[in-house]
Amino acid sequence: MLARTAGDLFWLARYMERADYVARLLQVAGHMNAVRVDDDRSSEWESAIVAAGCLESFNEAGDTPDEESVIRFLAFDRSNPSSIVNCIDTARRNARSVRTSLTTEMWEAVNVASQELGSFTEGPLDADRLAEFLEWVKARVGLFHGVCSNGMLRRDSFCFIRTGQFLERADNTARLLDVKYHVRLPDVSDVGGVVDYYQWLAILRVVGARRAYRVLFKGRVQPAHVAELLIKRTVFPRSLAFCYEQITQHLDAIQAQDPDLAADARRQAHAMYAQLRFARIEKVIEDGLHEYLTDVVDRTRDLGSEIAKGHLF
Repeated sequence: MLARTAGDLFWLARYMERADYVARLLQVAGHMNAVRVDDDRSSEWESAIVAAGCLESFNEAGDTPDEESVIRFLAFDRSNPSSIVNCIDTARRNARSVRTSLTTEMWEAVNVASQELGSFTEGPLDADRLAEFLEWVKARVGLFHGVCSNGMLRRDSFCFIRTGQFLERADNTARLLDVKYHVRLPDVSDVGGVVDYYQWLAILRVVGARRAYRVLFKGRVQPAHVAELLIKRTVFPRSLAFCYEQITQHLDAIQAQDPDLAADARRQAHAMYAQLRFARIEKVIEDGLHEYLTDVVDRTRDLGSEIAKGHLF
């Protein structure tokens, strides 16, 4: 496979997954903001900017991190490369360049999403329309990955798409779980209280993990159990361990042009998978969940660079 084709497939999947993540990030910020009982309404929206990795560019724009400015920046701002509209448009450009490597349904899923996007960007959105838009983004991304899974040959092109999808999802899951670290509670005494409980519940709800949590842990939502579910439980498809399990499998299946050059990425992926799969959550929390998640984000970014280097794109 041409390196340019591999790179476009890899980034096509990453940008589609990133659009889904930003939509979920805005939802979790909205849910957390809804249960806040004091007058500080900026914390949740500022946390969304931090978790999206856009704090520097947002500050350069000179905006205040309130609901309106954060939603505009993360969803519709063309100057933000990771905004939802830019993610979908960039994904379409990548899909167009590798059109012959995609199934008809995959191309249509991306192309139609790009066309329908205009109906949401023509004017200001009220709360109901915004909620509809975020659900639409999640549905279109889910459709793309669904038709990819059901109709694509299990060859290198499929493996590059899946590697990109799960590398992006691993990064996003770590960032989304870390949102809780950046959100200030009204008071220190509120740790373990009602607001704290509903904030953790909001994270589970947005990643579609409420039912999974109840099946695996039952009872009241506890931070340690949320962390365990989203870090090491391979039975949940958005956990970090599941993502890295998929990354290792698909990297191993790719027929690299230079196996020795690509081996470094495989070694890094396998080492990361082992660390996540056998993590001791009590130790992770004792040493600092935020620090652990920051390390995961950094190592995931480094792995992405190593994959690109190993496959020459």
